[in-house]
Amino acid sequence: MTVMSRTAKVAIGTLALLWVLTGCTFPPPAEGARETTPAAAAAQPVDVPGFDLVNLNDMTSQQLRATIPDFGLRMVREFFEYQPYVSISQFRREIGKYVDAEQVAFYEQYVFVPVDFNESDLETVKQIPGIDDAEAAALLESRPYDSREAFLAKIAQYVTPEQLDRTRHYLTD
Repeated sequence: MTVMSRTAKVAIGTLALLWVLTGCTFPPPAEGARETTPAAAAAQPVDVPGFDLVNLNDMTSQQLRATIPDFGLRMVREFFEYQPYVSISQFRREIGKYVDAEQVAFYEQYVFVPVDFNESDLETVKQIPGIDDAEAAALLESRPYDSREAFLAKIAQYVTPEQLDRTRHYLTD
């Protein structure tokens, strides 16, 4: 074996190791594919109705990649690693290990953590369209709810009929 072929093998092995250590997968992404940066995301208008969001506890890799623009395979793995998500704060904390807060906020435009009306925290309840801090606090103070319908009746005091229809998709069964 010549020095040149041994060097080439070491170089190829080193590149392959670096590829794996940086979280890349084989085969590499298609030419021109890239991760979305916050700056690129800001340039794209986002209009996602509540029922089109991906449930972080009931999702497929294909759903994530089809829903979130330029979403890479590495982040798909990271999203799955922390299931089940019990709160949006958990999602922010765990995914925030890999990307900055601005990128996490970008992802949140496309995903949600299901709301358990008798268990979810304030931040998770605030994912419901039309619910702010004060309204989420009032919803939590009114616990326990006897049923999903009782929770929806309470939310109806704060949101429009359209938002109430979308709310049903945020709730656990």
